[in-house]
Amino acid sequence: MDPMTVFNLHPDMAPLVAAKQAVPTEAASTAQRNSWDSYDAALRRPYPADMEVRDAKLAREGWDIPVRIYRPGSAPKPSPIAVYIHGGAFIKGSLDSGDPIAWGVAQQTGCMVVSIDYRLAPEHPFPAGVEDCYAAISYLAQHGGALGGDPTRIGLWGDSAGGNMVASCCLMARDRKGPKISAQVLIYPCLTDELTLPAYETYRHSPVTTAGMDKAWDLYLGKRRPIDDPYAVPLKAKNLSHLPPAHIHVAEVDCLADDGRVYAQRLKKAGTPVVFRVAERMIHGFTRARFSGPAAAAEFQAPCDFLKTYLFA
Repeated sequence: MDPMTVFNLHPDMAPLVAAKQAVPTEAASTAQRNSWDSYDAALRRPYPADMEVRDAKLAREGWDIPVRIYRPGSAPKPSPIAVYIHGGAFIKGSLDSGDPIAWGVAQQTGCMVVSIDYRLAPEHPFPAGVEDCYAAISYLAQHGGALGGDPTRIGLWGDSAGGNMVASCCLMARDRKGPKISAQVLIYPCLTDELTLPAYETYRHSPVTTAGMDKAWDLYLGKRRPIDDPYAVPLKAKNLSHLPPAHIHVAEVDCLADDGRVYAQRLKKAGTPVVFRVAERMIHGFTRARFSGPAAAAEFQAPCDFLKTYLFA
């Protein structure tokens, strides 16, 4: 099956589709994880000459959280902090797989970006990964100044499973009385383990399949599935009030499209400022294709502009 033809995809998606088709499909296999770290290699570009990039570890009780810190030449000192949480269906992904998106966010926003390397399922099922992310955000709220950031201006950006964790961390921060989060960006997020919304049928054979998401949730939650814990499945949260302004951005051709759509509707109903955007004729992963053409570049720029609005206000 050729997704470009079957789904009438935007031409900017062609390099991304080719990259996805080269990745092994065995869930959580070593080969899949290794391939995922570089599956978009053909879409990558070198860092801008004026960007500083370094790896570090944030100390927490039990173990240190690896991070990668990006500071563009345009960033003021101190600069707002954009925390990037990578995708990978809870079972794969790393600082390397998230690198092209993280430095792009830094370059387009002028923020210091901190990318988090959280623990992965099935070796570390829920809530290990999301607690790592919350701990890293809390660390930055306390010690971000020492890294050149402004701890009073923190925004979160997550794609796919990372979008899930951004939503979850915002709920945690509200429920645990901090840290303060100024804005949240959810890109094609997976927000519920019950795959019953219409897009799961309409786009069940899109480049990210419904069957693949079903397996990923099994590996993340194990025997606890189905679960009602909002920190695992934010779409099931009973209370979505008093959360940071949100930019929710979905791909039109994606089995996860309705997760973001319904979450945006519920956030608006609860009184949270929300921007909801659909990347038309695009697939899950479109933020990796920003160099493929002007349409994909515009879809990447929109959430960057949203973060700038709230972090530089």
